[in-house]
Amino acid sequence: MRLDRRTALIALAGLAASLAPRRQTAADEDVHTIRIGVLQFGSVAWQLDVIRRHDLARAENVQIDVVELASSQATLVALQAGRVDTVVSDLLWVARQRAGGADWCFAPYSSALGAVEVPQDSPMRTLDDLAGRRLGIAGTPLDKSWLLLRLLSRREMHRDLDETVEKIFGAPPLLSEELLAGRLDAVLTYWQFAARLEAGGTRRLIGMNDVMRALGISAPVPLVGYVISERWAREHPKTCTGFFRAAHNADEILTRSDAEWQAIAALTGAKSPAELARLRDAYREGVPRQEMGAMRAAAQALYELFAEVGGEALIGPSTTLPLGIFLDGLEL
Repeated sequence: MRLDRRTALIALAGLAASLAPRRQTAADEDVHTIRIGVLQFGSVAWQLDVIRRHDLARAENVQIDVVELASSQATLVALQAGRVDTVVSDLLWVARQRAGGADWCFAPYSSALGAVEVPQDSPMRTLDDLAGRRLGIAGTPLDKSWLLLRLLSRREMHRDLDETVEKIFGAPPLLSEELLAGRLDAVLTYWQFAARLEAGGTRRLIGMNDVMRALGISAPVPLVGYVISERWAREHPKTCTGFFRAAHNADEILTRSDAEWQAIAALTGAKSPAELARLRDAYREGVPRQEMGAMRAAAQALYELFAEVGGEALIGPSTTLPLGIFLDGLEL
């Protein structure tokens, strides 16, 4: 099964067209519309495709208008400009914005995290073995996974990986190519790219879920979620309730049905059945299942770790999660 970029684009175009605005009739008066900004190859498109094919939004009297965007930054610009009502983004971005007086709030979408990947035949077995190696790091020096990995190395090895590895920061696809070509010894990358690498034969040295547990964070933390204006949510409760219920039901389908993953295979861009299976398992692992109180407590504990290792450059002036950051009061 080889699904190229063109096939994935065609699939996403079909999704956007099927969810496009339609002329409203008298029978549609009770239909509530929500505009969602999505990336071409993001996993949100997978969830939305399940919603479409199973009529999950229609069952909630909700119409989803998809706005395709080119980058994560573009989604935030569109959200702040009012072009869309919600996007999937980062908990820390929401926290910084809310601490500054904005009314963005957060509904958990996924707790899936990345990993450090090494070639299958690599002699490295522990975090300590990274010392002196060429480590590719997805993102920037303020990438959350990199900061947590550094913090764990300080606590367990009493030295900072920042000072012991040869760091190469870059985009995940490029780092994957460099690892497979032997020009890197290891990469710290996002969950989708880690899954794709493992399907191609790499080995996980350590997962970021393991890093967080070692740092004392016992419950999974949803670091990405739907971001929405609290005022908009309060003014459109039926829309929000209906959409989030449809999203939850889509995740239930993706969690229990392997056949459903065959239906969305083109959207995932998986190049083989093994890669699709890895993406499926990683997605399922990230579906939020914890009781909300436990997730809040874990998120606060993690936020304090970020304050310790990243400081104001990462989290802004607030050392605690701002009040009201999680979207409450909607019956799902």
